[in-house]
Amino acid sequence: MLETQDLTIRFGGHVAVDHVSCAFAPGTLTAIVGPNGAGKTTFFNLMSGQLPASEGRVLLDGQDITRLPAPLRTRLGLGRAFQLTQLFANLTVLENVRLAIQAREAGRGRGGAWGGVDFWRVWLDRKAWIDEAQAILNQVRLADKAQAHASSLPHGDQRKLEVALLIALDPRVFMFDEPTAGMSVDEVPVILDLIRALKTRRDAAILLVEHKMDVVRELADRIIVLHNGQLVADGEPAAVIASPVVQQAYLGGPAAEPEGQPA
Repeated sequence: MLETQDLTIRFGGHVAVDHVSCAFAPGTLTAIVGPNGAGKTTFFNLMSGQLPASEGRVLLDGQDITRLPAPLRTRLGLGRAFQLTQLFANLTVLENVRLAIQAREAGRGRGGAWGGVDFWRVWLDRKAWIDEAQAILNQVRLADKAQAHASSLPHGDQRKLEVALLIALDPRVFMFDEPTAGMSVDEVPVILDLIRALKTRRDAAILLVEHKMDVVRELADRIIVLHNGQLVADGEPAAVIASPVVQQAYLGGPAAEPEGQPA
């Protein structure tokens, strides 16, 4: 569904992501791990369109989207939740989610008749969007804060709202960049439950950047490891976590043997 081919970005003389080739299939949750500065978020930014690639390609269903801006990639089905929340701060929680639904429908060629041609249809569409938005807020346990302004929410609730926006967009690829960062211990299970529910969708691929290895072990079907911008490991969680290169570079274990060790 989503594929990178020799994806690379340079900042001056520094290669932040170095010829990374990887494919992500529907029905699979892939965790992307690595030490600080390994290139994980930069790799995400290249795939979702926040940064332009220096070399290589990004493909969605075989279509080359490397030069497309982020909004067009979103319309094609790439959904991204950021490490720092991206919300309409002065709108209510419900309005944030309703606008995401409206944008999704407009991108699909529906719900765009706002020129006054069919007011009855416009009213029905708006009611349907509000109903769906309220249902999504129930999912993320924010229904009681539907009329609060997004700017007034504590950090944990803002993270929940951003996940709600991602669900509202109904993408084919869900991209989560440290979704539990800054959340209290009590709030983390809500986000993890939402991601588990998304995993039941066999038509969507899920990508997860996460530092917490207990979360990775619980959710991931596959782990890829970046180190100094390079892909150094890719496989089933148990095998990848046990590999010497991961123990050394990410988990702080003993150094890898110089020869004959898997990467």
